[in-house]
Amino acid sequence: MANENCIISLQGVNKTFGNNTVVDDFNLDITKGEFVTFLGPSGCGKTTTLRMIAGFETPTSGQILLNGEDITKIPPHKRPINTVFQRYALFPHLDVYDNVAFGLKLKKIPYEKTNRKGETVTKYRHYTRAEIDEKVMRALKIIDLEDLENRDISTLSGGQQQRVAIARAIVNEPEILLLDEPLGALDLKMRKEMQLELKDMHKKIGITFIYVTHDQEEALTMSDTIVVMNNGCIQQIGKPLDIYNEPVNAFVANFIGESNIYNATMVGKLKVKFLNHVFDCVDDFPLNEKVEVVVRPEDVNLTPIKSHAKDGDLNGKIVDKIFKGIHYEYLVMVGKSEVVAQSTKDYELDSQVRIDIEPDLIQIMKKNTTANVFPEAYIDKNNRLVISDAIFDIDVTQLLKGSHVDDLLYLIGPDGKKYDLDDADVIATIGLNDVEIVDGFDNGNANAEVIDTIYKGDHYSVLVRTKEEEDFIIDTIDTWNPGDLVSVKVASEKIKLTLKGDISKYEVD
Repeated sequence: MANENCIISLQGVNKTFGNNTVVDDFNLDITKGEFVTFLGPSGCGKTTTLRMIAGFETPTSGQILLNGEDITKIPPHKRPINTVFQRYALFPHLDVYDNVAFGLKLKKIPYEKTNRKGETVTKYRHYTRAEIDEKVMRALKIIDLEDLENRDISTLSGGQQQRVAIARAIVNEPEILLLDEPLGALDLKMRKEMQLELKDMHKKIGITFIYVTHDQEEALTMSDTIVVMNNGCIQQIGKPLDIYNEPVNAFVANFIGESNIYNATMVGKLKVKFLNHVFDCVDDFPLNEKVEVVVRPEDVNLTPIKSHAKDGDLNGKIVDKIFKGIHYEYLVMVGKSEVVAQSTKDYELDSQVRIDIEPDLIQIMKKNTTANVFPEAYIDKNNRLVISDAIFDIDVTQLLKGSHVDDLLYLIGPDGKKYDLDDADVIATIGLNDVEIVDGFDNGNANAEVIDTIYKGDHYSVLVRTKEEEDFIIDTIDTWNPGDLVSVKVASEKIKLTLKGDISKYEVD
């Protein structure tokens, strides 16, 4: 093995269910003692990946190596791996001690014995009562519940039950502990407390933790390494600070923390244009290249305009503000574009402000030219997709597998839960071949102007721009000229949606 400290390695792992690819070409090495978090939206493949590591699912292709040995087809009970699930599955009729000791009482351990022929043979025995007691009390001490060993499970709080589930997993001294959204059933305050306790517990135990969550705050708080996933694929792997400060694409930027993301153009040496304003930057890209920029809300500096605005400044109007305890969050409108800013200063609603962003705080990313990606799209009250000034019919059931839309336009999940998607933030992806250009205005979903045409050998790559400066890149065999006034059309089935955050935030009674 190339890395002696690598405890588990996933090599080209794929998992399909019928025609549905859930995990696609997953490659990852995890170091001994590392706290790794799989982070992504519901349905991105993170839990399926965890289940393949545990042995509950078998990869369709690829290998899983543990300490250099192939364990791809080894059953779960023969792997030195334990799992803590979101539903703790504790035994209500047993007290804390017996819940933790349950697995030890069933487990057999090998020992060597000399038979009558003088040969050394391997036998198996159960743990003694003293051995079980020692291991259980050590595990309870790690989770700070050694004084509650005789308590009934039903009398414990959610946080205490979660710790008992962890103790039951670590008492068997696994090499790897898998945690599948174990804090999901806790309230917000307890969840934040348990994040810190889990991190401290990891340091005490010293074994490898692999954690699954859709909560970016959990990932940033606890992890040594974060693996951001979407649609079964790894988007980025890195340390929390690196992923937060240097996301590789718009999806990662949106999923890790709050972000302002804009389509932009390089207009000069270390100069980028977005929000119809030219900014200095520190990333060098070719002239006129289309890029995406990320600006974190805390990096947007607001200054009140006390008199007349100066020419050349970027100005906006505060249309909303929320007090978040240690800072205010402002929504500033620049024309029809939104800028989210955070500041400890208290500004008045409807006041005019100047916007400044330091060059090194503008993160520029290469634009994804394999598809049109719109990170600031949202769903309106009629379940239509809105991209800037363009409106598209869309099938919102793709946001939740097995769902349907009722007569009142609520999304109904397979479990009967109801969701109101009005103003739900999404990332919309449209293939380059899935956009149709129609001559003249008002003949499609949006009006636009042809900006540029590049011949690619057997087709043209056409860049069109709407009035609100939203760009579409279209692959077509038809010839179009810069300056042509056109309409853009997209069939609803050609649009792929990814919900920002978890769908539970849109649940209604």
